[in-house]
Amino acid sequence: MGPKRTGGQGGCPFCCEAILADAVETCGTVLAVPDAAPVCRGHLLIITRRHTADFFTMSAEERDDCLKLLDLLRRRAMREDPTITGFNIGANCGASAGQRIMHAHIHFIPRRNSDPSGGGVKGVIRNKMTY
Repeated sequence: MGPKRTGGQGGCPFCCEAILADAVETCGTVLAVPDAAPVCRGHLLIITRRHTADFFTMSAEERDDCLKLLDLLRRRAMREDPTITGFNIGANCGASAGQRIMHAHIHFIPRRNSDPSGGGVKGVIRNKMTY
């Protein structure tokens, strides 16, 4: 399990200073950190440095930096782990969509053929397993 984070703007765990120490990579306005409750090995979150609610409130620069960082992380993961055969990339926007931390973040989830249920996203959102 990844690190627990507290503090920051209004108690936001992604706005605390400790998040910078957790970063495995950065790209301009965004950084990648290990997910505190990973669904598999290598599960990262790409988060904005600026506090903003979700993907739809991100600036064009933040979205562009996210895409650059996702591409860098994908290349690195494929180079370092030949068992990776696919990826889940996603953002939950709003509580009804499963967003639990109201700070923009994108999940980067490397997948392997050995993952249960083919590694799809069904069942990833806690308490939404019936969809």
